[in-house]
Amino acid sequence: MHNVETFRDLQREATEWRRYLHENPELDYQVHNTARFVTEKLASFGINHIETGIAETGIVALIQGEGGEGPTIGLRADMDALPILEASNKPWSSKIPGKMHACGHDGHTAMLLGAAKYLAGTRKFKGSVALIFQPAEEGALGGLRMVQEGIMDRFNISQVFGMHNAPGMEVGKFGIRHGPMLASLDEFDLIVKGRGGHAAKPNETIDPVVIAAQIIMGLQTIVSRKANPIESLVISVTKLKAADAFNIIPDEVEMTGTVRTHEPSLRDFAETHILSVAQGIARGFGGDAELDYRRHDPVTFNHMEETTLAIKAARNLVGSAAVDDNIKPRMGSEDFAYMLEARPGAFIFLGNGPTAGVHHPAYDFNDEALPFGIGYWVNLVETTLAT
Repeated sequence: MHNVETFRDLQREATEWRRYLHENPELDYQVHNTARFVTEKLASFGINHIETGIAETGIVALIQGEGGEGPTIGLRADMDALPILEASNKPWSSKIPGKMHACGHDGHTAMLLGAAKYLAGTRKFKGSVALIFQPAEEGALGGLRMVQEGIMDRFNISQVFGMHNAPGMEVGKFGIRHGPMLASLDEFDLIVKGRGGHAAKPNETIDPVVIAAQIIMGLQTIVSRKANPIESLVISVTKLKAADAFNIIPDEVEMTGTVRTHEPSLRDFAETHILSVAQGIARGFGGDAELDYRRHDPVTFNHMEETTLAIKAARNLVGSAAVDDNIKPRMGSEDFAYMLEARPGAFIFLGNGPTAGVHHPAYDFNDEALPFGIGYWVNLVETTLAT
């Protein structure tokens, strides 16, 4: 196995790739220039099996090892940016106002390209590596679409692995755990119905604004009084839309929120209780409530064998002290979870140093992390597909 010094020579080139991608961010499935850039780099490394147009702009490329027959493992990087106006003030800041790589997908793509270049040049493993470059991670379910379009069966992928940078974690350190790493993501719309009128005559109305305020507080009792306190559950109301003028009590109020949990069964629990609490409160005031509840990302769940392989690969790169193998699960979500439902695998965090947090206008991927990510991918391949 290799330590990080093996990959220092790739850092300069990977930094150039990363900064080019940072300057040219693209959203959702419209990552056409990014996909072209990735495809050209892969071909320049001597990788001949490259398939494009998966989930519109996704790519899967295969590298065959020279160690004989063996399974195929998948390594995934996301490519899309976010609709945020950048405020990092870096020389390589986004050239496209209102779009920026605020989550480090530029770094994820560059690290997988670096690993691809190294692995294509050495091929010291058996079986094959499937390099998965995914569009539309940021809320548009690109991971799900790639699974639905059959990449696991089409490329005979038996295990799949993902990685994400972590601001606040020291560069050169990794965090991972067996079991749930990230929460599921659901969203909901509640329509609170009343009877509108003049704001000066509330007695002649059924005020849905007051009802909505009561519902917001009532929903918190689902977490504090109905759910098992040992199990994680978050219910947050994040948007409200009522009247368009100060002197109108509207007929309806629209509420939007999100539900996060590490327990799959709590998704059904939350949906049932959100509706019952909302309707109970609304009907008590003479109004009513309707719920539209939508499931998105499942729990990002790390499988036992694959997590053990990931821990071994990271420790061989940076030493045991730099790998936290029991990191606390987080309440964010990842559509890589769909790939982990389709195949066993593991998701790991890579330190990004004391940078701004992801999805912040001042965020920037830390280029010092590049050789660590490249090295992790290489060690993981050579560990999992050992000759």
